[in-house]
Amino acid sequence: MEEITIVKSEYVTSAVSRATCPEELLPEIVFVGRSNVGKSSLINSLTNRKALARTSGTPGKTQTINFFRVELKADDTRRAFYLVDLPGYGYAKTSKTNRKLWAKFIDEYLSSRRDIKFVCQLVDMRHPPMESDLKSFANLVEKNLPVLIVATKSDKLGKTQRQKHLDAIQKAFDIDAESILPYSSVKNEGRSALLDVIAKSLIE
Repeated sequence: MEEITIVKSEYVTSAVSRATCPEELLPEIVFVGRSNVGKSSLINSLTNRKALARTSGTPGKTQTINFFRVELKADDTRRAFYLVDLPGYGYAKTSKTNRKLWAKFIDEYLSSRRDIKFVCQLVDMRHPPMESDLKSFANLVEKNLPVLIVATKSDKLGKTQRQKHLDAIQKAFDIDAESILPYSSVKNEGRSALLDVIAKSLIE
């Protein structure tokens, strides 16, 4: 496959219910992860846009399902898809009632959308996966959704440390090494590899 380029990316909508999800049906690549794991930064890195997804220093800031319409070009063919940013789990500066409503809506979204190609579950490479990470992963597997673990903030660790931490992540999730992709939004490390995975999933 030749070099993959993003030719267009735009924010479409923030959904708060199934009824407010986009009407245009496109393949969907979903991003999940703990609050402040770097989902917005990764989306900006991937699309090569500085502020397509709004980043925040406040955990739990994203309280909606955000849809971004992206077009990539590979082998002279343009393909459109959605990048879907789900609210972060594990922390939220809000009431228990609101958290339950989000959880219900997210579960409905993951169970009902027919065009999800795969889910990128982001984990901070510097720390072992937490119980909420393992629960989220188990939930995705239970729904028969393909999952790619994206280990963010890879630039924060040295080479030896990195391998040690990747091994710990692999063991915690009980997955193959190929199912983990190290990523640095600061250095764009892992960007071309993730674009390659996305392009292949759109062609299949």
